[in-house]
Formats: sequence, structure tokens, C-alpha cells
Amino acid sequence: MRSSRLIGAHMPVNGGLPGAVTSGEAIGCTAVQLFTGNPRQWHTPAIAPEDAAAFRETVAASAVRFLCAHDSYLINLAAPDAKVMAASLKAFSRELERADQLGIPWVVTHMGAHLNTGEDAGLDTLIGSIRRLLDESEGMSAGIALETTAGQGTGLGYTFEQLARVIEGVGEAERVGVCLDTCHIYAAGYDLASADGYEEVVGRFDALIGLERLKIIHCNDAKKPLGSRVDRHEHLGQGEIGLAAFERIVNDARLTHIPLIVETPEAETMHRQNVAVLWGLVKDPV
Repeated sequence: MRSSRLIGAHMPVNGGLPGAVTSGEAIGCTAVQLFTGNPRQWHTPAIAPEDAAAFRETVAASAVRFLCAHDSYLINLAAPDAKVMAASLKAFSRELERADQLGIPWVVTHMGAHLNTGEDAGLDTLIGSIRRLLDESEGMSAGIALETTAGQGTGLGYTFEQLARVIEGVGEAERVGVCLDTCHIYAAGYDLASADGYEEVVGRFDALIGLERLKIIHCNDAKKPLGSRVDRHEHLGQGEIGLAAFERIVNDARLTHIPLIVETPEAETMHRQNVAVLWGLVKDPV
């Protein structure tokens, strides 16, 4: 049955947080990613207890069985500038607090940018940031899902080795996982398009990081070619990766328990179609 799989999309929160759940359910989602605050602002008002309770009630009454949040675009946990770092830590701490309040298990975050200080320095800074956030949020259930990136500019997280280094650096904490974005890793040079390339990518991830760390997969096709280091999402089957790769993902026995989240363009009109594409690729619906 469809409800046994976790497939969905990043949904807008028009009309309030519960709206992301109800609109997601309406287009066939059993998994939903959302922003718990304005992704383009540093400050987000606290969630009232009654609003958090209403959100949880909406989730409980829906077909949505997995939720994750994505953090603000402004946050840079590898920032060399002290003021930006202070703002980023404060903002991400609030992201964790809101997720915990809403019953959301993971907050997805890009791994930051070193801004010309060098990748080693940036990774060390990122490790320190995550250690601090975990210490300060001890007792919370919400965790940090580090998202793979395309490697644009000075962005970190475009190699599995970098992810492994960060995870090791924070002491392999249980509240640290990975969100793998198909468009991002393809642009970073990981060939998902061919059958042999796909097996190599999954095997390499497992060897360096461990599939047990993989908590979410962002299913996005890519506008730009393999190794372009350019992050441009495309509708499933209409980009450089191609539909066969997504068919492998949804039917890979190693991954069938992992939520698949669409972040393709034109969300209001096309998320329904892209979510339907993923459901249509499932060979064994159980």
C-alpha cells in the first residue's frame, strides 16, 4: 500500500504550519519537508504552545508519517566572521527548538561556506558549531541532517569524505545524520545516471559514512551536467540524471525505509506531478 512508503515534497506553509501537512497530503505525500520560520530572515517569532499542539494534531490525523524541517538560507555554521557565526548559532538553535516543539525529528542544513578561509578551516569551524549546538540542545529529540551540496563557490559538503570528517569530528553523535540531494551530488561529480555509477555511489557512501546515517533523500533531477558544480534542480526525468536513477532509488531495498522528498521547481503546480512520478516508479508498494 502507498502509505507504507515515505514519499513527498517540500511544501509551502501558506496559511500556517498545518497547511504544509494538509496540502502535502492532498497531492499524495506521506512525507513532508517545510520551513518552520521565514527562511530569509534571522528572527522568527516563537511558536505558541497551542499552535504547536494544533500542528501535531493535524499531523496525527493525516496520512503524513514523516516530517523534516529545512533551516534558514542565512545560516552559515562555517562562517569565519564572528557576528555571522553568532547569528547563525542563535538562529539554528531556534530551528532545533521549533522542530522539537513540533515533533519534527530532523532539521536539514547545508554545511556552510568557508568564504575563502580554506576547506580545512571551514570544516573545523563547522565541527565546532555542531558540537556546540548538540551540547546546548542536549535532551532534545530533533537532530541535524547535513545536506550534501553541489560544491558551488566556497560551499562545503560536496564530497562524502567531507561529510565523514564532520561526523567523525562531532563524535559520531546519534543526532547527526545526512540528507543526500541527488541533484547536488550529481553536480558534484557522483554519477547516479548509469546503473554502474549508481551502485558505486551507494557503495561509496556506505563505506565512508554508513547507510545508517542516511536519514533523508532529496529527489531532484539536475539541469546541469555531471561534475558541473552548479546547483539547479529540474523536474524528475527531465534533467541530466534521468528517470532510471530515481527508479533505482525508490526500489533499492537498502533505501526503501528512507523518506524521499521532492524539491523541484514550480512547487505550486508541479510538486503534485513530481510526487506522482516517484509513486509511479515504485514496483513493490508494500
